Amino acid sequence: MRRDSSTGETELNAVTFLPPIQEQIKLVEERMRSQADACHPDLRAALEHLLAAGGKRVRPTLGLLVGNMLDADVDQIITLGAAVELLHTATLVHDDLIDGALLRRGMPTMNARWSPPATVLTGDFLFARAAKLAAETDNLPLMNLFAETLGVIVNGELTQIFTSRGMISRENYDKRIYAKTASLCEMTCRAAAMLSETDLAGIESMREFGYQLGMAFQIVDDILDFTGEQSAVGKPVGSDLLNGLVTLPAIYYAEAHPADPDVLSLPQGGWTNAENMERLVAKIRKSGAIEKSMQEAEEFAERALASLEPFPPSAERVALESLIRYVVDRKR
Repeated sequence: MRRDSSTGETELNAVTFLPPIQEQIKLVEERMRSQADACHPDLRAALEHLLAAGGKRVRPTLGLLVGNMLDADVDQIITLGAAVELLHTATLVHDDLIDGALLRRGMPTMNARWSPPATVLTGDFLFARAAKLAAETDNLPLMNLFAETLGVIVNGELTQIFTSRGMISRENYDKRIYAKTASLCEMTCRAAAMLSETDLAGIESMREFGYQLGMAFQIVDDILDFTGEQSAVGKPVGSDLLNGLVTLPAIYYAEAHPADPDVLSLPQGGWTNAENMERLVAKIRKSGAIEKSMQEAEEFAERALASLEPFPPSAERVALESLIRYVVDRKR
């Protein structure tokens, strides 16, 4: 995939994948907001705060574009989009509590505002409402897929907590980013196709598209953890490594420099030494590991693009192609 480094290209791509579904995204957010209508005022305020934090809305965008491309029922894909984004938001609420994060997208997290018990219960409420919305599609296979994906996400988080710290393993990394990001993208695209009249081959193509796009998305996230500015990515440069999470740039660096003392220290808990890890982060930033990681993200993106080939030209397909370009070109 060719990447244009000219000023504004990423912003342009972000705009070009939205026009076909801009009004529907607003309906998704309205559906999300309505889930707290009859609830405690503080819970309604919490949901409003989380929605006000914004975000890329990539997951509901995927569902809406795929569903519209395949002529799925509009109300059902809006419901799916709200379910998926609420599920994603719930995972962020719990992740921020686990990580002790006080800011997300420049705004205070729930655990910065509330006690840990209240934060946990807010996340639980969002999970419950996401499941309720998934059930409103009245599609039993979709509901089963939704539940299975939630299980994959939670299992991945537990694996990261208990066994992934300091581990230099490509197999572990691939499973981790699938659970963290690609599984939800994969589910969203597959579910949107399931709500249409497309055949099994079409559903499989959309599942493959979501998987490839999700893997590319997380690899780019992991690259930005090393190359982005703290003000843009919202966390310290190299924060994953400082927390013991060895991502693709660090894996490529370790493969090229197996005798580096800082690399050798990782499995023995060396990641707890901030000075050593900051030094390792600087070495990774200057190495070819960043470029190799980006090449791999682009390979995933190319495979995502190939998954769209069976489908006829449409505004939604063009938007999905623009979304692929946005994923690999973005700066945050």
